[in-house]
Amino acid sequence: MHRLDPAREHIIGLYRIVIGFLFACHGLKTLFGLFGAKAPTAVGAWPGWWAALIQLVCGVLVCVGFGTRVAAVLGSGSMAYAYFTSHAPDGLFPIQNGGEAATLFCWSLLVVAFVGPGRFALGNLTTRQREARPERAGVTA
Repeated sequence: MHRLDPAREHIIGLYRIVIGFLFACHGLKTLFGLFGAKAPTAVGAWPGWWAALIQLVCGVLVCVGFGTRVAAVLGSGSMAYAYFTSHAPDGLFPIQNGGEAATLFCWSLLVVAFVGPGRFALGNLTTRQREARPERAGVTA
């Protein structure tokens, strides 16, 4: 057994929390003009306001570990869209076109979607409760 195996789920959980938190911070920056933004984006403006809303909601869901896989896929897809529509036309590589953050979030969230939430996830509480509930054999509703 590899010595990191016992820590695997903890590391995955911490990774998910950090990625979700940073993703949510991008949404907060754009929606509310926080964290050094010059001004908030106009409500309903396409695509910036909607992308920021996805970042905030999916980032929070990923961070707390509730609906993690769905939120991570949606967030990853939004970053792929952002990369190909806003960054790729300006150059081939993310380092040339300013798309490093979009690329990193896209792939990081895709990893979370496939690996799962790991430890410290709210979604794990409902799973544990379901598994702990004794089945009532032969009882019909």
